[in-house]
Amino acid sequence: MRLKDYSCLLLIIFMSCSVRAQFQISGKVTDAVTGLSVIEVDLYDKEAGVIATTDINGNYSFETTKENLTLVLFTFEYQVLEKTIIVVGTSVYDFQLNKLSEQLTAIEITVRKEKIFQLDRLKDVEGTAIYAGKKTEVVLIENSTANLATNNARQIFNQVAGLNIYQNDDAGLQLNIGGRGLDPNRTANFNTRQNGYDISADVLGYPESYYAPPAEGLESIQVIRGAASLQYGTQFGGLINFVMKKPNPKNAIELITRNTIGNNGLYTNFTSLSGTKGKWSYYTFFNYKKGEGFRPNSEFESRNGYAHIGYQFNKKTKVTGEVTYLNYLAQQAGGLNDAQFEEDPFQSNRARNWFEVDWLLYNLTFTHDFSKDTKFTFSAFGLDAQRNALGFRTNRVDQLDPGSERDLIKGEFNNYGAEARFLSHYNLGNKKAIFLIGSKFYRANNTSKQGPGSDGSDANFDFQLDDFPNYPDQNEFIFPNLNVSVFGENIFYVTDKLSITPGFRLEYIKTESDGFSRDIGVDGAGNVIRNNRVDENFVNERTFALLGIGTSYKVITSLEFYGNISQNYRSVTYTDISTVNPAFEINPDITDEEGFTADIGARGNFKDYVSYDASIFSLAYQDRIGFRQIVSDGRVKSERANIGDAFIYGLESLVDFNLNKLFIKDSNYVFNLFFNTSILSSEYTKSEVSGVEGNKVEFIPELNFKTGMKFGYKNFLASVQYSYLSEQFTDASNAVDGVLSGLIGAIPAYDIVDFSISYTYNKRFKLEAGINNVLDNAYFTRRATGYPGPGIIPSPNRNYYLTLEIKI
Repeated sequence: MRLKDYSCLLLIIFMSCSVRAQFQISGKVTDAVTGLSVIEVDLYDKEAGVIATTDINGNYSFETTKENLTLVLFTFEYQVLEKTIIVVGTSVYDFQLNKLSEQLTAIEITVRKEKIFQLDRLKDVEGTAIYAGKKTEVVLIENSTANLATNNARQIFNQVAGLNIYQNDDAGLQLNIGGRGLDPNRTANFNTRQNGYDISADVLGYPESYYAPPAEGLESIQVIRGAASLQYGTQFGGLINFVMKKPNPKNAIELITRNTIGNNGLYTNFTSLSGTKGKWSYYTFFNYKKGEGFRPNSEFESRNGYAHIGYQFNKKTKVTGEVTYLNYLAQQAGGLNDAQFEEDPFQSNRARNWFEVDWLLYNLTFTHDFSKDTKFTFSAFGLDAQRNALGFRTNRVDQLDPGSERDLIKGEFNNYGAEARFLSHYNLGNKKAIFLIGSKFYRANNTSKQGPGSDGSDANFDFQLDDFPNYPDQNEFIFPNLNVSVFGENIFYVTDKLSITPGFRLEYIKTESDGFSRDIGVDGAGNVIRNNRVDENFVNERTFALLGIGTSYKVITSLEFYGNISQNYRSVTYTDISTVNPAFEINPDITDEEGFTADIGARGNFKDYVSYDASIFSLAYQDRIGFRQIVSDGRVKSERANIGDAFIYGLESLVDFNLNKLFIKDSNYVFNLFFNTSILSSEYTKSEVSGVEGNKVEFIPELNFKTGMKFGYKNFLASVQYSYLSEQFTDASNAVDGVLSGLIGAIPAYDIVDFSISYTYNKRFKLEAGINNVLDNAYFTRRATGYPGPGIIPSPNRNYYLTLEIKI
């Protein structure tokens, strides 16, 4: 079945008219003692999330079709107020809030934030984005007990169901997450964004993320699964959006500095400045990391800076500008084969391999509210970056480095784009509806060059063509890519509880590859017998539509059913067709991938005793790209090619119990227990490759389980987490035993225990400490096809950290 055939499953648009009235509610919120206005108070409908926020005069207004409404008023300096009102026509309700009588402990602040954010968890509409009917998850960084200094993804994403994470460095220099059978390598199967704009190397041609924001600078991480393709791109994975911390709205200057030390010479510093003065606001940080690594030949040094400046023209119009810069240099210890890993999982026989990233992101965003019901955003963004990879990398990973010239690959990424969104609330047959239309323009002009590097040991990223003119792996390409898309969604509220959201995305993609490679051959004596330039020019244009539909039924406050289905598309990347890799070959007929994702589930929060989200999903691939074994030049090699059609399905669930609410019932305590469970199955349903049909799909542990407990009293907080992933395959043949390269074979089951504690003193000082991999298990999560391998990349052994935070 081709992509167009799926359209018949998605052309269902359900509309319903209602004669029920729309009521206007307004009022003012004041201090119960002083009578002064209270600003920035969020008003929540307990069933629908935030519906209004008080302005600079303490006033609010909103519309509703409900005749009975339970409102929750929340702001951090006042007690939470909950009121049930009866709505009759145009109504005015004023509220008075009582100030908190005493200074909150760290635990009480955490509890209040957790409670309110459970209500605020990706509403149907946020800003100019629609999330109704989608599977969404939000990671709240400030409530996390993770090792933030090293971006420990296993802990940070512990309450996002079903994620498969590569864990191969102890500094968090890169984020490698996948799920549902998607390769985790550099998060390439998600659309990765920062504050809503793209941050990967090239969304179309090379969607790998060499930059990941430091967790210490994040407010939250939004994860929207496959149905996000309609608003954010064509990818199978969905969206990961890193939301940076906001400027301090009350002070002109706030300084926070965090210093972390750990074993293996780890040292990090994170220092931020933030504030608001009049109509101006700012948030900026600098993050420094340095360490020796947990293996020989794995030292690193990283510098990351970020600046955000905002100007509020008036309450309706705002402009923000952002600049992000990252530079890091890392020595790479190389990969291992299975025998080497069994002998010593932390050994290294590569002392001359280096990797460097230089990343500059910039963004300008304009937001304007034409009215309380009509909003517009325009974002212009760009990237000027490069990555350099240097080293000796043969598919015989146990071979000693002969000290000859090294392989050097230089990639430069220059892209820019703009995205506009227009969202409006309107009435359809006297019933509320919400319409979103948007468009994105994206242009990339990237280059890749491969050739001989130096025969030294240092991080010299200059080509040495004069010294080694006959180096066999030489090529140079430019990749001009163009993408223009139009997308739209509409929420139809059938009743107060039921909504249906159809959507579309029209996509034009033009990918090009223009360059040359060299065909160089030598005889047995090393004499050159041929040196031919092979010119290549590749142009691929396609225009298509992606369709989807989602639905949500909010039975009661504590129970919502949701479901969605959406088409997906992945264009062939230029690493699929150009770069020479000694570990594998590329099939010249490799083509794009197509398919769809679907979710159906239930979620809610029952009286703050338990919060939950459980869903069943399916993901269908056509022409899935992967690795297969072929015979080339009399040797068995891996080939990257279209393997066939695949179907993946499973259950993902997260359940969080508030044991304090159940047993202790004291606001000085926090006591939570969570279970994060993913049970998956998969099958290649069709393949022209012998021995593949009926096999399991790669990167799928059939059981992915995490559980943890968080306990706190007043200013002390502790957590323990256990993670288990069952065995998973890395190629379509389902090979279990590794080959000499270590590239192909199973990733054995593994389990990990992490422990963290923190203590806050006087709100200005915070001490954090922890041990990751408490049981000191030797394991690996990755068999790399290229850098930092090829081969098995071991995961960190037991390691500790200690962080001191000072806030001024």
